[in-house]
Amino acid sequence: MSDERQDLTVSELKDILRERGLNLGGKKADLIARLDEADADAPAIEEEVVEEVEEADVDAPATEEEAVEEIDEEDVDAPAAVQEFHSDGFIAFVRHADQLLLLRRSDSVLDFPGCWDGVFGLGDIDDIGRVATCVEEATGIPISALTHVRTGADRGIEFGNRLNDITPVLFESETMDITVGSIYTEALWVDPGFINKISPEEMPGSDEVSGMQNRPVVSQLGEMYGDVCSFLYMLKTTIGQEQKIAQEIRARLSGTGSLQDIQNEIFSVLHPHTMRGYVFVEASAKHHVEKVIGRAGGVTTPMRGCSKVLDGEASLVVVTNYLEPKSATAGIEVGCIVEIRSGQFRGNRARVTVVSEGKEEVTVELFEAMVPIPITMRADIVRVVERVDD
Repeated sequence: MSDERQDLTVSELKDILRERGLNLGGKKADLIARLDEADADAPAIEEEVVEEVEEADVDAPATEEEAVEEIDEEDVDAPAAVQEFHSDGFIAFVRHADQLLLLRRSDSVLDFPGCWDGVFGLGDIDDIGRVATCVEEATGIPISALTHVRTGADRGIEFGNRLNDITPVLFESETMDITVGSIYTEALWVDPGFINKISPEEMPGSDEVSGMQNRPVVSQLGEMYGDVCSFLYMLKTTIGQEQKIAQEIRARLSGTGSLQDIQNEIFSVLHPHTMRGYVFVEASAKHHVEKVIGRAGGVTTPMRGCSKVLDGEASLVVVTNYLEPKSATAGIEVGCIVEIRSGQFRGNRARVTVVSEGKEEVTVELFEAMVPIPITMRADIVRVVERVDD
């Protein structure tokens, strides 16, 4: 019987223990041992039951048929109880605007010491109030400042030699003030794109390349966050084909073919006109993006002009720099030396004397003019060649 029970999941073993009224605590090996002990304690009772059944079979075969019919009827009425939702625990993610809260586990905890995490807890996942209480205990954020956004499907996560069903939960917070508690020693607000990577801001003196190191996190933390939220991924495309690629992705997702199962996993396609050679896709996981462009195997035709999905998740900072329209006067200050790029003064250099941000105009004085005359022109036809600081 022990060998057969080795193939059962922790959840299935706990269901058997619950039916017998036995203790549910411990690792998988403890659960199996507890069931084996219970079986060993009741052989005599089982033999007596078998003898009684045999006598009843001899005396009343018709009764047996009636009993079988009754059992069949009970089985028809019972599925609702079998489909009861079960989860061993949860990891709650807390967001404020475009920032995600990460908590560092204590070095003294047994599972994932020193790793970054959401808010881990045990208990009934259907009791959102209980989950919110755990968040308050770990972060100091009052329950009144938390809003439940959504709950994802549970995942099997290994804790040591135990396999637990962990459910991701997403909350929105009205505050960023944190008081660390529970099993955590440190808190950090990060761009969701840096959930699995250490951002350059966390490593003073490093550039964007040297700072991109793996962050020690709880197993499948990024995947669980994707189950309740989304990431931005960058596609490398042929320059000039960005708009065409974006349109083809949308067309593939609107069909009823093999990509129908990922339609709810890809949320948007972005093509900033100022960024050449790249397209942004918002999705729950990278493999969904690879599938839609035909770079994950299977029957989907590879998309021409789209070579790959870049490794890692794109940070929101990178995207917003291209999505937010910039003023033509951005970066131009009084005293800057500019070169005029069009018009009758094309090629001449001048010094900026006035910057009109509202009208997106600049007033300059030409260097080569005998008499300095102020000339007002559009800011988008000048290029800064020397700044005031230089």
